[in-house]
Amino acid sequence: MSAAMTKIQQLRDSASAFWNERSEQERRMLTIGGAVVGLALAYSLLVAPALDGREALRKALPQLRQDVAELKALARTAAELAAKPPVQAPPMSRDALTASLNAAGLKPQSLNLTGEYAKLELKGVAFAALVTWLDAQRRDSAVMVQEAVVTGQATPGVVDAAITLRQAGGGR
Repeated sequence: MSAAMTKIQQLRDSASAFWNERSEQERRMLTIGGAVVGLALAYSLLVAPALDGREALRKALPQLRQDVAELKALARTAAELAAKPPVQAPPMSRDALTASLNAAGLKPQSLNLTGEYAKLELKGVAFAALVTWLDAQRRDSAVMVQEAVVTGQATPGVVDAAITLRQAGGGR
């Protein structure tokens, strides 16, 4: 016999001796107590977590269903948008750039168009207005900044800028 088997046999013998030393009433009480402890342990480890989880899922289910409906609606919208051809931005032109600069309150010192690139220089303009105009160009006309040199002036928020723009997708 191995050492483990010997140890198990010793434990069995000591448990049997302990049990045989008890009276019939003590054995009944120990059996009932063991059953109660076993049931309590089984309930706390198996049944209670399942019931708690079920209740939590029952409470979360309406929100989860709403989330699923929203995701399905977003998926339908994405599929519809994917089926549509992309909107072509108007080609970048001197007149369009000048008009948008004037609308933003920016007066360029120079504006040169060469192929799909536009180079403009601005002196003494508000940085916030410049950034807002560049963002509008990016969103509305797919015009991206290729290169920018922005120099701050003594007045806070006022800058000089030399910017090279390029229309995404090669719009001409």
